[in-house]
Amino acid sequence: MRQKVTAVVALGLLLTTVGCDTQARREMAAEKKTTEQGPPPPAEVARSCTVRGHAPKIGIVPINLQALFFNQINTGARTVARKAGVKTQIVNGNDDSATQANAIDDLVANHYDAIIVDAVDTEGIKPAIRRAKAAGVPVVAVDATIDDPAVSTQVGVGNAEGGRRIGEALLKTAGNRGGIGVVGALNSTIQNERQKGFTNTVTAKGMKIQNVVDGRNIQENAQTAAENLLTRDPGLKYAYATGEPALIGLAAAVVSQHRTKDLKVVGWDLSSQAVDGLRAGWITGVLQQNTFRFGYEAMNSAIDLACGRTARRQVPVPTQLVTPDNVKNYLYYLEK
Repeated sequence: MRQKVTAVVALGLLLTTVGCDTQARREMAAEKKTTEQGPPPPAEVARSCTVRGHAPKIGIVPINLQALFFNQINTGARTVARKAGVKTQIVNGNDDSATQANAIDDLVANHYDAIIVDAVDTEGIKPAIRRAKAAGVPVVAVDATIDDPAVSTQVGVGNAEGGRRIGEALLKTAGNRGGIGVVGALNSTIQNERQKGFTNTVTAKGMKIQNVVDGRNIQENAQTAAENLLTRDPGLKYAYATGEPALIGLAAAVVSQHRTKDLKVVGWDLSSQAVDGLRAGWITGVLQQNTFRFGYEAMNSAIDLACGRTARRQVPVPTQLVTPDNVKNYLYYLEK
């Protein structure tokens, strides 16, 4: 009888293990399929034209080529350009406003027909954009909001509104109580807006910003700043990262200091590190911008403007809140 009972128990355990393995394999296959399918394709592609006897030439000036975020915008833009038969040139901004301004001037001098820029400094870039407009070259601003009439089209999200949205998500997790550390990028207009929208939201409900550190939108700097933040406040319960490099740096610091059990994190933009944290549950929310669509919309507008057609002044792109429950649906954001 004992042998029969033991055999039945062993069989049950085996079936349970096989069932779990089968389910795990199904989930892995589904995630692999989602990633391989990639982002949704552009809903439309602008009709190309001939400008001075050639296909339009569009210059693209991102903030940098390190972050996955900017590379995905470039991929989206080039996808539309390829479908439309438009030539493109990407010039790395290297996180420097002067470099971006020089890039815009060079593209104008080389007779590019439109320019897409994601500005490091939305004030510092204005003179170069005005020079481009004076030369007859329209400029499309993507991601960073540049408040200037010289900008023909603005593509992006409301960064302060996004900060509010991720702040509300943290309030639900925290029950409106506790202190928060912030890893920001104080040289970035965009991320300062995100920080302000978040701070206003959480402090209005009674939470407190304990400390703010500056990662300068560079992953290594952000990790060092985050390490200092966590060392300075070993009892910190919550943390917020205002951009992709900040969130990657913060995630590395949380793991290295073994804080995954007692600290909850929210931030912006997916990466493999952010996905790992979401799956483990200590990252509770990531506000994801539709980077590929940024590129689609920016390039469509640039083509229309280069071809002498009108384009919308404002092109809003909605954000997506990624949580541990739905992260599997957004894994294509790990691809360039």
